[in-house]
Amino acid sequence: QVQLVESGGGLVQAGGSLRLSCAASGRTFSMYYMGWFRQAPGKEREFVLATSWSAGVTSIADSVKGRFTISRDPAKNTVYLQMNSLKPEDTAVYYCASDDRSYSYILRGTPAYWGQGTQVTVSS
Repeated sequence: QVQLVESGGGLVQAGGSLRLSCAASGRTFSMYYMGWFRQAPGKEREFVLATSWSAGVTSIADSVKGRFTISRDPAKNTVYLQMNSLKPEDTAVYYCASDDRSYSYILRGTPAYWGQGTQVTVSS
């Protein structure tokens, strides 16, 4: 079993930055494929970005391209989402996800493991 715990959310003004963390425990080899999703009030959960560390591939939603990046600290079993130039429309609960089967599970939004989410609110 894998546990993912997000942190780092909060309230920030438009144009500001936040860094979210996703700490994994348990079967951490499941961090081979990682992703971030978000869900705004009244909307469906949407893909933000994902990465395959082994393949060196990253997929990014157009809405965050050039502003959000993903990184990791293997020693801490932690993945980070760096969010810059935040906009009010970035307001959402952000979830990290992981899978060790295939990158496609992340891209399809059907990963094996989800975190509990962390709230990000961007004020105008």
